[in-house]
Amino acid sequence: MGKGHRQGRLGEEIRRIISDLLLRELKDPRLKSGMVSVSAVEVTSDGSYATVYITVLGLDLKHEDSKKIQEDALAALSSAKGVIKREIGRQIKLRHIPDLIFKMDTSLEYGRHIEEIIQGLDKS
Repeated sequence: MGKGHRQGRLGEEIRRIISDLLLRELKDPRLKSGMVSVSAVEVTSDGSYATVYITVLGLDLKHEDSKKIQEDALAALSSAKGVIKREIGRQIKLRHIPDLIFKMDTSLEYGRHIEEIIQGLDKS
């Protein structure tokens, strides 16, 4: 079955709220080392969990520190989970606020990898 409209709308609202919190309220120094962006939010069909995919922009992916910066961003968001859930509950009237799961969005890295493969084929 396809994703319902309710989950899609709820995911988009949660993405907007978290993005706004990242810009204005969350002052964790672990989030300042790179520009953190929320790329997508997927809500389960029963609304009990929301997986938040984040991207840290402006990193050199081949550098060793980039992995640590990504892990620090995930840790910072996980520690701010209570603040984020409270703000979601304040802005969206729900009986049950979904539990947030933060994951790195690796689609940009995958796209760059595929692009490198394609560029390598053109040179032959």
